[in-house]
Amino acid sequence: MFTGIITETGTISERTESAISIRARAPFVRRLTRGASVAVNGVCLTVVAKRKSAFRAEIMEETAYRTTLGRLERGACVNLELPATPRTFLAGHIVQGHVDGIGTLLDIKHKRNSRVLRFSIPLKLSKYIVEKGSIAINGISLTVVEAGKRDCVVSIVPHTWENTSIGVMKEGDEANIETDVLAKYVERLI
Repeated sequence: MFTGIITETGTISERTESAISIRARAPFVRRLTRGASVAVNGVCLTVVAKRKSAFRAEIMEETAYRTTLGRLERGACVNLELPATPRTFLAGHIVQGHVDGIGTLLDIKHKRNSRVLRFSIPLKLSKYIVEKGSIAINGISLTVVEAGKRDCVVSIVPHTWENTSIGVMKEGDEANIETDVLAKYVERLI
């Protein structure tokens, strides 16, 4: 489980069909252990090796197909998050690292001290996205400003823009989308 509060970014240093290697600051990598979970752009992966300032995680075919990780190139900036613990301050929302689909950044508007971003979303996910509800985009816990049938709008404060990979995104870039898990459980129960 994660919270969607991104504390670190990294850079893809190597990518194969079955693994991804990421460079990150040494203090972050020191906290990782072999077999531990780590969220990479909102995707829960298992650490299989690490060095001083890099780690490697295996990616199965399903993950490469259902997320943007299968498309990212060497040098791409990614969001990183350690799993939540009983001592973690739950400032974001419950994020599982189980991506529901891929969206596309449609446009960015600068409004006063924020940026407003509109993402396309797969139609099948729209029922789980509500105004003022939670969404994770590339692992970032965000509040939905507007929810449409095929898109949603989020607003980003300067800190998030400057300290996550969303600040380097351009119109047309793809992003991992994870909807609120509680909505999915409510639907299943009803």
